[in-house]
Amino acid sequence: MSSKGTKFAQFGAATAIIVLSLGYLAYTGVQQSKSYYVTIGELRGMGNQAYTKRLRVGGFVKTGSIKRRGTHVEFLLAECEPNTATPCTDDKLIPVEYTGVDAPPDTFKDESQALAEGTYGHDGVFHAQGLQAKCASKYAPADDKGTAPAGNKATAAPDGTRTVARGDTAPNAGATAASTGPSGPAQ
Repeated sequence: MSSKGTKFAQFGAATAIIVLSLGYLAYTGVQQSKSYYVTIGELRGMGNQAYTKRLRVGGFVKTGSIKRRGTHVEFLLAECEPNTATPCTDDKLIPVEYTGVDAPPDTFKDESQALAEGTYGHDGVFHAQGLQAKCASKYAPADDKGTAPAGNKATAAPDGTRTVARGDTAPNAGATAASTGPSGPAQ
């Protein structure tokens, strides 16, 4: 084989090794970061598979269960909604320990919906490295009598339309939304 052919073969082999290495790294990275969403009932029914996979578990934070120590938080996650007639049984509850780098979100509180991402331990505790809390809806439409829900202030304009100022803590807290009044939509 000529020296030109040998160099071409060496270049081809080096290129193949680099491409295969990058492919392997991409595949293993995706496998490690992949997480499955499961309910608490599904988690309990997974058997030994629950201990080997990265999971995401969602539910409601049980009232009075939050114990904070800096960024470390322990709480109970419930599959059943709070304030319902049927009490939540132990098989619908799971203890969660959050040990993430960031503090839990401000919206994380009793009875809020939460999503914990991490691993399920043999100790029966879900060890979360990520925690998300659903933001409760701050906006609600005015009722038919022209009154706004609590936290909102409705004012009537001379032309009969209503303006509802939303009780919001966001940067746009002073924003108003026009709604329909007796004379139809706001112009």
